[in-house]
Amino acid sequence: MNKLLGLLEKPARTTRYMTNELADYVEGQEIKFNIDSWKKVLKTMIENKITDEMPPILAACEGGLYVGCAGIAYMYFHICMLDSFTTERWEYLRCAKEYYNVSLEYVRTQLKDKDLGPSLMLGSAGTHMVGALIHNALENNELCEKCVDEYLELSKECIKPTFLKSGANELFVGRAGYLCGILNMQRWLGRQIMAQSQLKTLCNMVIETGREYAKRHKSKTPLMYAYYDTEYLGVAHGVAGILMTLMCFPEYLVYQPSAEMHVHETINFLLETQTEEFNFPPSMDEVLGLFHRPPEDELVHWCHGAPGVIHLMAKAYKKYGDDKYLQACIECGEITWKKGLLRKGPGLCHGVAGCGYVFLLLYRLTGDEKHLHRAHQFARYMLSPDFKRSSKIPDSPYSLFEGWAGTVCFLSDLTQPDKASFPLFDFLEL
Repeated sequence: MNKLLGLLEKPARTTRYMTNELADYVEGQEIKFNIDSWKKVLKTMIENKITDEMPPILAACEGGLYVGCAGIAYMYFHICMLDSFTTERWEYLRCAKEYYNVSLEYVRTQLKDKDLGPSLMLGSAGTHMVGALIHNALENNELCEKCVDEYLELSKECIKPTFLKSGANELFVGRAGYLCGILNMQRWLGRQIMAQSQLKTLCNMVIETGREYAKRHKSKTPLMYAYYDTEYLGVAHGVAGILMTLMCFPEYLVYQPSAEMHVHETINFLLETQTEEFNFPPSMDEVLGLFHRPPEDELVHWCHGAPGVIHLMAKAYKKYGDDKYLQACIECGEITWKKGLLRKGPGLCHGVAGCGYVFLLLYRLTGDEKHLHRAHQFARYMLSPDFKRSSKIPDSPYSLFEGWAGTVCFLSDLTQPDKASFPLFDFLEL
C-alpha cells in the first residue's frame, strides 16, 4: 500500500527561478568595481565561450539577430561603441564585420521563409540593420547606404494588409520590430532614415489594426493585438513592445492626437493589470481569468512579465512625468530581484541578463546605487559555480537573445552603467 501511495505522489515542481540569497544593498555601501579586471573576464568569455563555439559560418546563421550570427555581429558592435572599449574598438568592428558578412550571405542564399524578410529579429531586415551600424562605424559610407536602402525596400512588405496574418505588429517579426530597426539606425547614423510620410503610414497601420482588433473583440482597451491568436501583453510579442515603439515617434503622435490618446489609455490599462507581487501577466487570458498559472510557473522574463514591461513604464514616465509610472518601475525591480535569477540560462529574452538590465534601467532613471549593486550581484552570480549547476543550457547557448552573447552586452554595460542600453530595444532617451 505504501508503495502504491508513493507512486501516486506527484514530485515537487521546480520553479522557473532560483531562490535569491544574494546580499542586497545596504545604505551607504561602497560599490567596488574594477573595470580592467572585468574587461579581462569579458575578453575570455568572448574568446572561449562565443567565437570558439559559434564561429562565423553559414551553419550558425539561422535565427538572425535572435540566435544566429547576425546577433554575434551586433554583440561586437554593442561592446565596441562603449567608451571603456576604445582600445578594442577596431578589432571588435573587424569581428563584427566578419559575422555580418556571413549573415548577409545566408539571407541572400539560404533564408527559406521569405515572409520573414522584414522581421528585425529573424529575417533579413535585422541583418541589413546591423550591417548599416557596422559600416557606419567603419566609415564605409557607400556600404552603409546600401544596407539602409535594402532595409527600406522591405517596408513595401510591411505596409501590405496581408503581411503576416499570424501577427503583423509585434516586436520580433512584425511592424513594431521593423520600426525599431529604423530607430536603431537613426540613433547611430545620426540622421533621418525614412521619410516622415512613410513612417506615418507604418505607424498608422499599427494603430488602425490595433483599434480594429480591439473593437472586433470588444477589448477593455482601445488598442489590442494578437500573435498566433493569443493577446500577449509583454514586450516580445505583445502590447507593451508595440506601445514602446510607437512612443519613440513623437512627430507621429503629434500628427495623430487620437493615436496618442489611445496609446496613453492602453498604457494605463496595462498598469492596472500589475499584480499584487508587482509582476505583469503575459496575456489577456490570465487577466480575464481564463487561465490560471501556478506560482511556480510565473513568468518574470524580459519577453513576458515585469522585466520587459518596465521599459514601457520607464518610457511613459519620461514622457508624461507621472510618478505612478516610476512607482511601477521600482516595483518591477522588486519582483525581478526576488524572482529574476531564472533557470533558463543567462540570456536576454528569458534569462538572467534580461532581468539584470532592469536594475541598470532603474539606475539610469533614479541614480540610486541600490539598483547598480543589484545589477552587479546578478552579473557576478552568472559567473558563479552555483549558476552553472542550477541553470539550464539554452537551445542556442552562445547567441544574442538566448545565450552568452547577450550576457556579454549586459556585462560590458556595467563598465558604463549611466549609458547602459538594452540591446536593440532600449529607447529611453528617444
